[in-house]
Amino acid sequence: MAILAPSSRILCRRVCLREQGTHQSKGGGCSLVSVNGGGFFAVMGSEGSRRRRSRGEVKVGALGPDLSRAMPIKMEEIKGVEEFDEILGRSQELAQPIVIEWMAAWCRKCIYLKPKLEKLAAEYHPRIKFFFIDVNKVPQALVKRGNISKMPTIQIWKDGEWIAEVIGGHKAWLVMDEVREMIQKHI
Repeated sequence: MAILAPSSRILCRRVCLREQGTHQSKGGGCSLVSVNGGGFFAVMGSEGSRRRRSRGEVKVGALGPDLSRAMPIKMEEIKGVEEFDEILGRSQELAQPIVIEWMAAWCRKCIYLKPKLEKLAAEYHPRIKFFFIDVNKVPQALVKRGNISKMPTIQIWKDGEWIAEVIGGHKAWLVMDEVREMIQKHI
């Protein structure tokens, strides 16, 4: 199966707009340059740009090694005890661990971590499935079953049982590092 990426002109335009606020398709615009690792760089020339640069100056913006891996995967919401049991049963049958973010709609850190976890889900897809549970939308019996006392709490479940957790009350990048370590240690 082939993965289709946007054309180099579109990628180039996105980087130019982000880096210097302008893009010109003819003349001194920019071009996309491939590098050995499969990554791409947008190279913008000095002619034709709105900002003045010395002659020959080039500004480079990295787009990353693989654009297909950067696409986040939406985490599915677990809305009740029955759904939770069904997901645990399915993961046990498939011998596939799951990661659950216990969150609340009013929790700023929870909301901030969710897109970061969705990007992490793309890194581990399809080996691990990621879910979230809004503690205000589910019965408290489910919250007690997860042994949740603080939010956000990110847990890993394997073979239908809770394995480990990270309580994310500190900086997001530290939480994400701890979640990565937890996944690598227990998977």
